[in-house]
Amino acid sequence: MNNQLIKPTHVTTGTTQLIVNADLTKGTISKHIYGHFAEHLGRCIYEGLWVGPESPIPNTDGIRNDVLAALKKLNIPVLRWPGGCFADEYHWKDGVGPNENRKRMVNTHWGGVVENNHFGTHEFMRLCELLECEPYICGNVGSGTVQEMSEWVEYMTFGGESPMSNWRQKNGRTEPWELTYFGVGNENWGCGGNMRPEYYADLYRRYQTYVRNYDGNKLYKIAGGANIDDYKWTEVLMREAGTMMDGLSLHYYTIPGDFWLGKGSALDFTEDEWFITLKRALHMDELITKHGQIMDQYDPEKRVGLIVDEWGTWFDVEPGTNPGFLYQQNSIRDALVAAVHFNIFHNHNDRVHMANIAQMVNVLQAMILTEGDRFILTPTYHVFEMYSVHQDAERVELAAHTRDYVAKDEAIPAVNATASRNAEGVLHISLCQLDHEQGDTVEIDLRGIGAISGVSARILTADHLNAHNTFEQPDLVSPQDHDVTVTEDGKLVLDVPAMSVITIAVR
Repeated sequence: MNNQLIKPTHVTTGTTQLIVNADLTKGTISKHIYGHFAEHLGRCIYEGLWVGPESPIPNTDGIRNDVLAALKKLNIPVLRWPGGCFADEYHWKDGVGPNENRKRMVNTHWGGVVENNHFGTHEFMRLCELLECEPYICGNVGSGTVQEMSEWVEYMTFGGESPMSNWRQKNGRTEPWELTYFGVGNENWGCGGNMRPEYYADLYRRYQTYVRNYDGNKLYKIAGGANIDDYKWTEVLMREAGTMMDGLSLHYYTIPGDFWLGKGSALDFTEDEWFITLKRALHMDELITKHGQIMDQYDPEKRVGLIVDEWGTWFDVEPGTNPGFLYQQNSIRDALVAAVHFNIFHNHNDRVHMANIAQMVNVLQAMILTEGDRFILTPTYHVFEMYSVHQDAERVELAAHTRDYVAKDEAIPAVNATASRNAEGVLHISLCQLDHEQGDTVEIDLRGIGAISGVSARILTADHLNAHNTFEQPDLVSPQDHDVTVTEDGKLVLDVPAMSVITIAVR
């Protein structure tokens, strides 16, 4: 692992103005935008979340306590499982009942390792109970049957007399679980079956018919949506099956390099790669806009939610690690990618109902990295915590007048921001400075807010482009209090250094 610090070349100062109209609301920011994803991939489930009840690592029913406590502080609203590509080779019946009777299988997508199925439906639902979050189950269309999917829903949600309900009770769960979110397949254009959109649309119509509502449990059915800018996929799915879905997924990863030829390093990167990464993160706005326009043609009332259930950075794996485990370090660059995405999701809160970062622990843009009984919080974790104040808050109108951040004749806005007002009336403004070498003085003109009783702010920043937390220095990149000046005419003024994320609370 390359831990050499990459220093920016110089520091100067620009000026940015934000105008926040606190009395002009733009709808609710769904808390589900802050969702997570945990796949049977690498060390996400095993070692990251699950150690088993016999482990010397302190745990609750096999789920490690240290990671659990840290994740609970994020107020995670929803967790997607079991995949990902793994979902379309996962057969849920192999993962219930006594461990000694559970089938062992080969995880063909991720490293060719043996999956012992010790973490299955009961264990996942227990994890969600402990996290106090909603489960989002992704069913198997690629290699599974309609009956298999139908019986899984019955097993989880039916409380009456039936073979699946009886089996659940025999396996230790008397009452059915509450389940809202159910995905009918994953990436069926690729690892989920290499299907054409017309074929998958028909399969979706068929499979979802048997994803039934039992005992008043109302399912929110999510169709497998497009990869990046495959607008034809969205067109066909909405035309042929839009009335039968509640959500349509979208997958997009921020990759500075080439997916197949080399994605780029998580830590050993250039200033140009820094800029390219953030520019590509901003591309999410165009994708949501264009897919949303197609959805609007068939769903002008925006009943169907856009579910961005895989997003985040994807770099080359850390040297010396299993290439199929997708383990990467996490720097201040990742933190800015996360903040940019949240700001974009907020701006599309009329269509984006849920988003799930990939992934929760030890895989891709993770919240937490573990090593045996040790763990560290990543810069991305801290952004999730700082932005959690926007969950289910009312988005308020914000206009940003900022300079350009320029690299090799390309330009993106230097400062990116969002604002919301929660149920207690507290106004939160979050902003990120994308420039890697130049900070800004930011002046915030607050309108429609009334008298200010108090202002506080926290900042996540670093002195080096690849600053990151390690097991030796776990708090190198962590939030700190930040000064904000309130002028006589009620404006806020603050310094926003290069490569930083700030959340301000105005009471």
